Amino acid sequence: MAYIITFANQKGGVGKTTSAVNVSAAIAARGKRVLLIDMDPQGNTTSGVGIGKRELRHTMYEALLGQCEAREAVIETKYENLSVLPANINLAAAEFDLVDMPERQSRLTRALSPIANDYDVVIIDCPPSLGILTINSLTASNGVIIPMQCEYYALEGLSQLMLTIRKIKQLYNRRLEITGILLTMYNPRLNLTMQVVGELKKYYSDKLFRTPIPRNVKLSEAPSYGMPIMYHDKNSKGSQCYFDVADEILARI
Repeated sequence: MAYIITFANQKGGVGKTTSAVNVSAAIAARGKRVLLIDMDPQGNTTSGVGIGKRELRHTMYEALLGQCEAREAVIETKYENLSVLPANINLAAAEFDLVDMPERQSRLTRALSPIANDYDVVIIDCPPSLGILTINSLTASNGVIIPMQCEYYALEGLSQLMLTIRKIKQLYNRRLEITGILLTMYNPRLNLTMQVVGELKKYYSDKLFRTPIPRNVKLSEAPSYGMPIMYHDKNSKGSQCYFDVADEILARI
């Protein structure tokens, strides 16, 4: 049975999709069978592994609503051991279509059940919100990784997300745990960065990943080529850091 991890943060622009794509590719490069699930209607995870969003026959939307089997929507990427369950703008309608469905918070759990044994790790990239798509992702998961920037507002958002995770655990998914907090766009030369890191170590020292992800030009370039960083430039600092994070995740799970 696959270990399922959701990358979640209701704040946008924190490197969530970048981290989901690159951690998935790094874990896959370590020899694990990985399924990367795009639960964001923007579809950036899908394009980030070189899949055209306009050419999709089946997507996460149809799988969630039971209009196709999840297996029919899965696409094998050109990257080693990495498959993707893609999404496009159609997924935005799911927020409305799921409202009146019974057990709407468990639609993703139901969709993944027949294919969970096909993979070692499943990684889910959520939209920047705490709506029904994120709730479905957390309900289906064993763990959650929270990517966040070292900013004051990020600390406020983290408290709200922690409350949501606790509620999901109480109501829908007793096995849900926080796999870790991943610092992104990290710049140790800034005083604010070190202040935020200090606060995180005070309250979440056991959850912080040892390796932060720095600001990196190659990391920013890679999505425009539809490539994870380790295939765009395997020797870049960003690539090395994501491999280190992937190894730490594998050790934790």
